[in-house]
Amino acid sequence: MHLAFLGWGTAVPEGKLLQEEALELARSLCPQSEEQLNWLPKWYSQTGIKTRGIILGRPVLDDILQKKNETGSPFIPNGKSDDLGPTTAQRMEHFQTLGPPLALLASKQALENACISSENFSHLITVTCTGFFSPGFDYHLIQNLSLSASVARTQIGFMGCHGSLNGLRVAHAFVKAQPDAKVLLSSLELCSTHFHYGWDPQKIIANALFADGAASVVLGASDNVAQETWKLTSSGSCILPDSANAMTWNIGDHGFEMTLAKQVPGLIKKHLKPWIEQWLAKSGLKLEDIKSWALHPGGPRILTAIEEALSLPAQASEISREILSTHGNMSSATLLFILKKMAEIEAPRPCVALGFGPGLAAEAALFI
Repeated sequence: MHLAFLGWGTAVPEGKLLQEEALELARSLCPQSEEQLNWLPKWYSQTGIKTRGIILGRPVLDDILQKKNETGSPFIPNGKSDDLGPTTAQRMEHFQTLGPPLALLASKQALENACISSENFSHLITVTCTGFFSPGFDYHLIQNLSLSASVARTQIGFMGCHGSLNGLRVAHAFVKAQPDAKVLLSSLELCSTHFHYGWDPQKIIANALFADGAASVVLGASDNVAQETWKLTSSGSCILPDSANAMTWNIGDHGFEMTLAKQVPGLIKKHLKPWIEQWLAKSGLKLEDIKSWALHPGGPRILTAIEEALSLPAQASEISREILSTHGNMSSATLLFILKKMAEIEAPRPCVALGFGPGLAAEAALFI
């Protein structure tokens, strides 16, 4: 039995942040010398991003960029050379206040797209690696969507950019065990919550790439679906060899902290193809049988590494680069944005979705 996609929804914060403004934000919060200041334009220009959503809101952004403090936000720099920005507790309060309404917006859109009433849902899966509180945003969705108080809840937490693929695997298991199940999966990521203050090149590269967004999907068993729709048939996982410190995501005193080693593209080029070929063979497929690719855009270098590893044509990553350009890297929500776009344009199938996360871990999903 396959996992059928019945409805899609996406949401981003109001107002787009231009990449030029994102660069100015970094200039206001990160450099500690003229030399460091001169490095920033190069890094930001190489991201492939033109605009992104950021949940801070225009008044707070204007305060930071104009060096004033009319909002009283903890994100306003204090002017000291050792300023590390808000504490983790303050950042989590920010996520708790501003995040759930964004997830609700995406979920309402998915329900409307699926034409399914809220009382029919048996399972709710939430995905995030950027904010934690309890009761979480799953509780907010239950209350505001009028889901059943007995809906079965599962959270996929702190797994990074491939988290939605892990959520889809769990949903697939649910519908196999309970064929009449209806599942709402909601990914919420506010990466800007963890904007790094001060000078650390790896963390500043993360500042340059990441953004905010939410995506939700309505899912059910393919045996109970009459209309033509995207279906997940199988999924796979692989921890790449010798990669334990290639990407990390840890909880610090002033936000969550990412490290991204320069070896990541090389690890992908070396290890991705053998694993993907072995995984596809279990479904009786070869690389050349795959008609389209949903590639998580961890950054332009990651996309290029995947293309080179699998000998893919440049157009294979076209939609991934488009989503990166218009929305930035929204961590686990990004692949759902990409898959939604591919479903809308009726991209050819079979399709493989690929994402990477701390480890370096790779996750894949096969759609027909």
